[in-house]
Amino acid sequence: MSALSRRAFLATTAASAAAFSLSPEFLAAALAAPSQPSNVPSTLTQTIRLSSQAREQYRTLVAAPGEPYVERTDLLRAAPRAGRTADRRSLGYLGHLSDIHIIDAQSPGRLEPLIPVSESFIDASRPQDTMTVQVLAQMVASVERAKYSPLTGEPMSTVLNTGDSADSRNNLELGWCIDVLDGGNVTPNSGRPGEYQGVQTWPEADYVFHPDDPDLNEFGARGFPRLPGVLTAAVDQVVESVGLPVPWYAVYGNHDTLFMGNIAVETQLQTWAIGDRKAALWPATMRMMASWWGTNSSMFTQLVNSIRARAEFASGVHTVTANPQRKLFDQLGFMQAHLDSPATPGPVGHGFSQQNVTTGQTWWQADVSPWLRVFGLDTCNQVVGADGAVPQDQFDWLEAGLAQAAAENKIAIVCSHHNSYTLENVAEPAIGPSQRLIHADEFVAMLGRYPQVVAWVNGHTHINTITPHPTTDGGGFWEITTASCVDYPQQQQTIEIVDNRDGTISLFTTCLDHDSPAEWRSGDYSQAGLGSLSRELAANAWQFQPIPRIGSLLDRNCELLMRAPFDLSQISAAQVQVERATNTARLMARDGLTDGGGKP
Repeated sequence: MSALSRRAFLATTAASAAAFSLSPEFLAAALAAPSQPSNVPSTLTQTIRLSSQAREQYRTLVAAPGEPYVERTDLLRAAPRAGRTADRRSLGYLGHLSDIHIIDAQSPGRLEPLIPVSESFIDASRPQDTMTVQVLAQMVASVERAKYSPLTGEPMSTVLNTGDSADSRNNLELGWCIDVLDGGNVTPNSGRPGEYQGVQTWPEADYVFHPDDPDLNEFGARGFPRLPGVLTAAVDQVVESVGLPVPWYAVYGNHDTLFMGNIAVETQLQTWAIGDRKAALWPATMRMMASWWGTNSSMFTQLVNSIRARAEFASGVHTVTANPQRKLFDQLGFMQAHLDSPATPGPVGHGFSQQNVTTGQTWWQADVSPWLRVFGLDTCNQVVGADGAVPQDQFDWLEAGLAQAAAENKIAIVCSHHNSYTLENVAEPAIGPSQRLIHADEFVAMLGRYPQVVAWVNGHTHINTITPHPTTDGGGFWEITTASCVDYPQQQQTIEIVDNRDGTISLFTTCLDHDSPAEWRSGDYSQAGLGSLSRELAANAWQFQPIPRIGSLLDRNCELLMRAPFDLSQISAAQVQVERATNTARLMARDGLTDGGGKP
């Protein structure tokens, strides 16, 4: 179908320029220039790897060669056309964030003493806990730098955040995350200014990394460095964020739903989280009670009562600065926090509307372009357990929405927190209404019935993973799982949908490292330096099996080919030009190019 006429092009340019207070002439000049791949930092040009392959000793990180796109044809029955690169056009360039895990490392509600009790609670403390805000800010900077596609040069339109924004359902954690994504300054200190109060400075907490004296436990034997003053430097730092360059959308993760991502929140825990007592050790009798926790959440009430009764007399209980802002948010609070965020970069609510708050519906759909519809799901279990499922009502809603998208010739992307490896939670409430839970096999089969579904994007496992889901008729879709900001490799990604104009499309996935030096320089406690140090510590945190989390070459920078979801010639060149004008104008206005300059 035809492109815009000159008159229509000028009218489109004028409208887009007016919407973002730009000079029409300069916007027209930027749009008239042929799109070229942007020379942005990404893992296409440089990767970050361990300095050695030695085991059970501390290793630094170094810059390594980039990784080109790997062609994957799992969903095609024939070899792709060799000349497709000359004819392709971009139909959408998006960012994908997941498992950000902002941590208030000083909160009394974190309950790090559970780590020796059970491996299930190992993520109650990581060596890099105090640096999550810095890492997110540096990741946002990377997304900002990648706002034009490294493949086609097309402007980014949307970012999808697939859950676990907060680590402990802490109101401050969620607020810090939203503020960094929107752009602004955050000081991640929930306690007393100029001081870190937490287990990483208390010698009796021998199960965590002590940066002032790593020789207190196994961390020193493994070569973890001495980092005097780093804890206070991290929590007291004013972290500056440029903010995401485009509108972003969010869904729930299990850490946004259950405490520590595993158990329901009870009144006693709410009180504990905002109080002034924080435990470093728990009596051995508490371990038995904690073992019952996984099957009966009411036991947590007894656990808290027992510990509170002994708090004045038990060793390892410290007085810390109380903070009512550490309160634990609920489902409605999560949505309201997104509705309360600034209008820019938008959209208001980031997928959630006031109707969601009113009805309690925790899922949404949004058209991020005239031909691309995104469905945001809530796969989190409300009862117990880190893994998820799709409730029947949400499953029915999604299937009806996909049928409608098919009737309207919309490309569909489904986003959720859980992936097909973890969509198996069977827990239901013991009292009150319940409904059938849909698990991975049935969910994947349903998505496969709708050819316009090109991708299911998610997270949860903190591992770069790309999984094809073929159908018997030669179709199918790609499942794209990104790593996390908290565990190594601390990578996120971009996804670009490209029409090859031969009856196929390609999804290009590009991994992004956060904008911090590959090699940490000793003593560098700057914002970028702490980001670099966090990644290095994460790479050495043996308890989390860090190295496999990077995935294989087939899980990182890839061209994922598949059959086109419908006749894409129905998306006219004129429509694509109008969308490009809007997205380019947004980015130019953000860059302050209101009366001169052009696209980088």
